[in-house]
Amino acid sequence: MTSFAPDSIVLNRKLPLWYQVSQSLRASILGRSPQDPLRLPTEEQLAGHYGVSVLTMRQALKELEEEGLITRHRRRGTFIEPAAQRGAPVRLLGSVDAIVAQQSGMVTELLEHGRGPVPAELAGFFPGLTEAATYHRLRSDEKTGEPTNHARNWVRPELATRIDPEDLTRWPMTKVLRDVVGADISRITDTVEARLADPETSRLLQVPLLSPILHYTGITYDQQGRVLDVVVIHYRGDRFSFTVTLEAH
Repeated sequence: MTSFAPDSIVLNRKLPLWYQVSQSLRASILGRSPQDPLRLPTEEQLAGHYGVSVLTMRQALKELEEEGLITRHRRRGTFIEPAAQRGAPVRLLGSVDAIVAQQSGMVTELLEHGRGPVPAELAGFFPGLTEAATYHRLRSDEKTGEPTNHARNWVRPELATRIDPEDLTRWPMTKVLRDVVGADISRITDTVEARLADPETSRLLQVPLLSPILHYTGITYDQQGRVLDVVVIHYRGDRFSFTVTLEAH
């Protein structure tokens, strides 16, 4: 029986290996195509794929099993759960693969894309640029069809020439920039605020006007400290929570 083939990652030794592996595998699972097989490789094969011990791999799989993304059957193997709930709480631990994982796994509609002026509040992130490529997407729960968040990205124009808009209906912008465009991402800075739904957000997310939402801003930098992408996402306040874990070492 053919097994599902997860993406590869470069592990950061400053972060827990099991967490990085679980988040990378989570992103692969949530971003899979419908025709991909549901059976996962064995623990030993996955451990070899990620370059970690079997014990580390076992801990990563336990995390995904507790989330309901996989089921494990003795003697039969480990399988992706096709009906798994995709709206899990967002957990940020400092890994770009974690960001990719948390943005994956929903039905995404590209509402519009093109070029436009850099908003005044974002001008400081794009010095010397008066125009950026813009993308506006609406994400919905795959199972219920309920809208969960809408996102606007502002991307450097030279990078946008290598972005296929169709890819943004399948993958998060972070994954497209890193794995398709080949951008050398060094870090992402996140800010989360409590806001009230404006008329556009109220309409798109089907929530009452002025109801609570989570306002997320993510700034993606390359190795030279240059901003590649700024995203502003409005999450339904009744569907998401954010947990940040800080490691002592």
